[in-house]
Amino acid sequence: MTDSPAPRIPLDPKEQPILDKLLAVRTNLELLKQDRSTYVKSQDVIELYDQVIEQVEILNEIRTTKRLEQNRVDTVLDDCFQLVSLAYMTIGKNHEAPAVYESRTHMLDLRVKWSCAYIEQRLLDHLEEAHFYSSKDLEAIGQMLHNARRYMDRGKDAYTPSLLTLLEARIQVCEETIARLELAHSHLTPDLSPKYEKLVSILRTLCACNTRSTFPEEEVDNFMLQLKELQTELRPYGIHAFSEESESKEDKLAEMVEKLQFTREHPEPAPAAKDLIETLLRRNFLWCNLMKERKGRMAPAFQEIYDKLLGIQKKLEKLSLTQAWSLRETDLWNYQRQLDRIDEARVDGNFIDPLGRPSELYEQRTLLYLLRKSYALIFQLIVSSEPVSEALLPIYNQLTTLRKCLLEVKKLGGVSSPRELYPYSMKLNSIDNMRVDGKFVVGDDIPDGQGSVTQLLEECFELAYELRNDAEDSSSEVPTPASESGPEGVAA
Repeated sequence: MTDSPAPRIPLDPKEQPILDKLLAVRTNLELLKQDRSTYVKSQDVIELYDQVIEQVEILNEIRTTKRLEQNRVDTVLDDCFQLVSLAYMTIGKNHEAPAVYESRTHMLDLRVKWSCAYIEQRLLDHLEEAHFYSSKDLEAIGQMLHNARRYMDRGKDAYTPSLLTLLEARIQVCEETIARLELAHSHLTPDLSPKYEKLVSILRTLCACNTRSTFPEEEVDNFMLQLKELQTELRPYGIHAFSEESESKEDKLAEMVEKLQFTREHPEPAPAAKDLIETLLRRNFLWCNLMKERKGRMAPAFQEIYDKLLGIQKKLEKLSLTQAWSLRETDLWNYQRQLDRIDEARVDGNFIDPLGRPSELYEQRTLLYLLRKSYALIFQLIVSSEPVSEALLPIYNQLTTLRKCLLEVKKLGGVSSPRELYPYSMKLNSIDNMRVDGKFVVGDDIPDGQGSVTQLLEECFELAYELRNDAEDSSSEVPTPASESGPEGVAA
């Protein structure tokens, strides 16, 4: 297996002053992140961002002939940019409008793109290490990189060239990794691709089953049946997994371990489709057998790291469900650094126990699944972050909930009387009355994200207005009951 990330080359003595200053900036950014007594303010973040850019300009002058170099300066610079990126998201600057309007989800500020690019590189390193991955994995990351390049082209006049140069190098590293990953699967034919994708999906789902509190043996048996069906479908292509009777369980596990041994220094050539799918099919069978034997029991030496990774994953999953109400983007830094430390502690790609012994296959695969899943959750949380300062998030979240309720009422046919809209109207008016000269003010500050909150407020008012009009039109169309009196007003 490969070690992720790759080893750093020695530090150039000319870069030592840069490293010292970046370490100081990183410390200040961490202190800013940890201060819960007040909201993160724009001026504080921008001041620290300017200090980072100052060092980037000096670094670019030194590295005119070695743009893709990666050493400790880059590691600390990554830290600084990620903290700045998350802080920009916290203050609502993750969607600063470019010159040409695009949909909100495609307006990520280039400074925020740094965090995305960092996590993308981590995910790509792990995909390359895993050797088996879905085309959708590459499509999602590739699209983000493509968008980043477009924003760089449009932002040439709005951003310092130093930031663009550095981000260009980061994106180029990611693109080169994607190119290698695409080449590795270039031999898959259209009829074999769906079967390969299903095998990847089964392998990942099996890993997820292996981390549950109660081992789902029935579900694993069902996947085993699916694998046997796939094996039957693949026989016409000359693809065969091992025969369960012909090899002992020890032989099967030894074969799997051997298949896993490949390094970044000596990468395997792009395999033929037959070899690729056959190896993946074998890996699925072997993993099923191993899971049924171990039934979720981790070796005691790796129980601590397993519990830590599982705890991080559960916290990130909880954040993904309650993101709008509980996420402060800078908090993601804490989870990311914990994952980075665990990832970087691996030796030749293997997790090591306290005595320096590498993990067995079962522990290795289970821990890698949790590590990769957690990185993917952080990436998802970064991409889906709302473009509003944390100071305005309570208002923004209330309006988001109101909008969902109004849309649901409209979907169900509206209201029968305008009076039914009074609770919505009262809440909208109370939020609207919070504005001072058309802006939402928190203390003495005017937090970022005013446009997003105002737009959402106007949309809610518009929905309520439409529902009120529809209710009034419906009530006016109801015919008045005919008089029950007799001819000429005489009672019947």
